[in-house]
Amino acid sequence: MSLIVQKYGGTSVGTVERIEAVAKKVATSHKNGNQLVVAVSAMSGETNRLIGLANQIDEQASLREMDVLVSTGEQVTIALLCMALQKQGVAARSYTGGQVRILTDDAHGKARIKDIDAHRVESDLAAGRVVVVAGFQGTDKEGNITTLGRGGSDTTAVAMAAALGADECQIYTDVDGVYTTDPRVVPDARRLDKITFEEMLEMASQGSKILQTRSVEFAGKYNVPLRVLSSFTDGNGTLITLEDDDQMEKPLVSGIAFNRNEAKLTIRGIPDQPGVAYKVLGAISEANIEIDVIVQNVAKDNSATITFTVNESDLSQAEQLLRNIAADLGALEVDTDKHIGKVSIVGVGMRSHAGVAAKMFEALAADGINIQMITTSEIKITVVIEERYLELAVRTLHSAFELEKLDVLDS
Repeated sequence: MSLIVQKYGGTSVGTVERIEAVAKKVATSHKNGNQLVVAVSAMSGETNRLIGLANQIDEQASLREMDVLVSTGEQVTIALLCMALQKQGVAARSYTGGQVRILTDDAHGKARIKDIDAHRVESDLAAGRVVVVAGFQGTDKEGNITTLGRGGSDTTAVAMAAALGADECQIYTDVDGVYTTDPRVVPDARRLDKITFEEMLEMASQGSKILQTRSVEFAGKYNVPLRVLSSFTDGNGTLITLEDDDQMEKPLVSGIAFNRNEAKLTIRGIPDQPGVAYKVLGAISEANIEIDVIVQNVAKDNSATITFTVNESDLSQAEQLLRNIAADLGALEVDTDKHIGKVSIVGVGMRSHAGVAAKMFEALAADGINIQMITTSEIKITVVIEERYLELAVRTLHSAFELEKLDVLDS
């Protein structure tokens, strides 16, 4: 008997018929002797519908009330799935995040899980029930409903798996695993049988939509075996696990991630002195805005220019903060650009091979794609380019590193 946590996304539970299909899949696993906790998202399109209703009233609505509103989507799904399971003779009980006692901080809209009290869930599992948990949500220490941000149901599933000591966390989605890149952009993209936590974390943080970044962080931190599977087709999916010792067989690049929801901000003509970067970027971070790529340049007149990228949804707030900072520092100007994209190549094989960056830059140059910004880590190289060249860049790099070849499946 295994303890398994499964997560089904919005597409997987998008209709009553699909919810009943999920119930059959869960019931089969339960009847095979497994203990099951199932985390679910809202039905496909429901969260956007709720946000649309709020925007009709106030586009700058209170984040607390937004969390109260959008958390109801998952509450609908957990009830319907339990009904479908009970109809098939499977004992099941639903829990909202607050009922589980998923404790988070108070950062509405992008809260982080601090603790999970799993006693009630464990009691239900011991009694032979399937436990269905609302993903994406929890409560803070004051009892306020909080949400974990887009894709937060993945994090709920992995955090529950860690808290319960589950044997595996299975993420069911509308694709059958993790691919070398988005098959809608590169039809020859290949499914990976296995990928490391490090690689998946880099791909998730750089734009891959398969898993939320924090869910991969959780899985790696608590060593929760993570598998991405399709809700609609059978197969082994992609296993996300610890890195093995055999680096010789690793491909240079395992995957290419990209993100078009990026914006660039630049502040020019600020003093080149100690602490100026903190004055600029510290205020942005304190507003809970995640900063990604950062470049600082110094001119001959000892004035500095700092350019950085944020998620496009944070652009308006970041720009206002930056203009206030510019006024305090006596900066010459502030400008923004939301017509950018970010492309990253990722692979643990980079650790043992030289010349990967040069090959990437050569391939982009051959197709006339100009690089605006560059950032690197041990297993990742990211470039910022014009958004209109984004898909071309992905196809170019996928071909340059020969990711369409079958042996990529052995990574």
